[in-house]
Amino acid sequence: MPPAAAGGPIRHVYGVAAVRGNRRSDAGRGPGGMAPWTRTRPTANEGTSVTAATILLLHSTYGLRPAVHTAADRLRAAGHEVHVPDLFDGRTAETMEEGLRLREEIGRDELLRRAVTAAAPYSEAGLVYAGFSLGGAIAQNLALGDERARGLLLLHGTSDVADDAATHIPVQLHVADPDPFEPDDWLNAWYLRMRKAGADVEVHRYRGAGHLYTDPELPDYDAEADKRTWAIALDFLQDV
Repeated sequence: MPPAAAGGPIRHVYGVAAVRGNRRSDAGRGPGGMAPWTRTRPTANEGTSVTAATILLLHSTYGLRPAVHTAADRLRAAGHEVHVPDLFDGRTAETMEEGLRLREEIGRDELLRRAVTAAAPYSEAGLVYAGFSLGGAIAQNLALGDERARGLLLLHGTSDVADDAATHIPVQLHVADPDPFEPDDWLNAWYLRMRKAGADVEVHRYRGAGHLYTDPELPDYDAEADKRTWAIALDFLQDV
C-alpha cells in the first residue's frame, strides 16, 4: 500500500462522498488529440446521439457470478459493447475466503495475464476498463498500462499506483464507507497518486453499504447504493 495521504479525508455529501478532479466533457480526450468514438447510439431526441464505449468488465474474487452478467446486460442496454472474461475458468466462490483461496491458487500474475489476453482483441480501438473488487484492481493495472485506454470504472476495488504512472483517462470509483478492504488512508493516497499521474478522478462513497454492495445475492448488498452507483456510472460512461 502507498503511504497515507496528507490532508483531510474525502468529504461526504448526503451519505455519498464525492471527490472530483477536473473532468472534461470532450469525447476526444487522449494523447495526440485522439478522435471521439465512432460508434454511436440514438437517444430519445431525434437528431442527437451519445457515444458508446467498448468495455472490458472484470469479475470479483467470487468469480463470474450472475450479478456480473446482470451488470453487463445493464451496460449493453445503455448501448455499450461489453466483454466479460472468466478469469477463474468457470470456478466461482460461495464465500470471500473461498474466493481468496482461488485467487492465490491461480496467482496474481496469471490473473493479470488472462485479463491482458482477454483485452487484446479489443484494445486497438480503445477500451474502457471496469471491474468489481479484485476485477477493479486488475482493470486499473490494465488501464494504466494501455495508452489507448478511454476510461476506468472501478467498483469496490483499487490497486497501487506506481510513482511514475502517467495517464490521461477519466476514472470513477464507487466504494462503501467504510470499506475494510479500502480503508480511508489508502483511498486518500490512491486519489492523490491517480491525480498526480494525470487522471481525471471521481470518488463516490456509500455510507453503511457492504463491500460488494452491488451483488444482490451477497450479504453486502445495498439496493439504494446499487441504484445510485449505476445511475452515476452510466452517466460517466456517456462522456468517455
